[in-house]
Amino acid sequence: MMANIHESIYKMRFLDEMADQRTKIHQIHPLSKLLVTLTYIFVVISFSKYEISQLLPFLFYPILLFALAEIPVIPMLKRLLVAVPFVIGIGIFNPIFDRNVVLLVGDLPITGGWISFLSLIIKCGLTVLAALLLLATTGMDRLALALRMVKVPKIFVLQLLLTYRYITVLIEEAGRIYHAYMLRAPGQKGIQLKVWGSLAGQLLLRTYERAMRVYQAMVLRGFQGEYHPGGTKGLNHQDLIYMVSWILFFFLARLYDLPALIGAVIIGVIK
Repeated sequence: MMANIHESIYKMRFLDEMADQRTKIHQIHPLSKLLVTLTYIFVVISFSKYEISQLLPFLFYPILLFALAEIPVIPMLKRLLVAVPFVIGIGIFNPIFDRNVVLLVGDLPITGGWISFLSLIIKCGLTVLAALLLLATTGMDRLALALRMVKVPKIFVLQLLLTYRYITVLIEEAGRIYHAYMLRAPGQKGIQLKVWGSLAGQLLLRTYERAMRVYQAMVLRGFQGEYHPGGTKGLNHQDLIYMVSWILFFFLARLYDLPALIGAVIIGVIK
């Protein structure tokens, strides 16, 4: 249990460690990266449920970010897998209800349900991965700044920021309670069902007291309901080029079937 708690804390802090790097992507203005990510997500989910090949050009964006931002692929894919069960639960019935054959692979008929199910998984993977890469290359503090720059209400930004920042504190408190319980019940496997209520109450009281101490410390340092991440430079020409280039690419890939065009060009060259 304690090993799982420490592993959860490490996973939470992994993205912050990635955001502290100083690559070219990390130095792009957070507002530029936020707008690019939002456009990417909007364009990806705008495809119909039967379109798969048209989504392939959008793999170029995360692949290039992985390379330029020097983000390790395997840890990010592990975090992506957390969302897969939810998508499977949503789309697993598509092959049952949509049995119209839309494609033949040799003698194997492929129904529209399987195509829509695969399209849903690809869309989920691309959008969640884009959000993770935004956090890994920007950091929550700078992302909060970008959200305020696009006029997201400060109460929502502050709630998001504090929840993300202090979720590890909640995990640490849970770990301390579990450790104290196991010291008083040596040799016992797990926590008995009858004490779960009292332990949950203790966790609630401890987190409330911790939250009050954190709030009092913030007030003593001048907190008045507004989060001030510090000054930041405005968008320069590099940030604008990054933003405009990606957004143009996304809309071109949405308007035109790039895999089909590339395939036609290659076939024409071979002939």
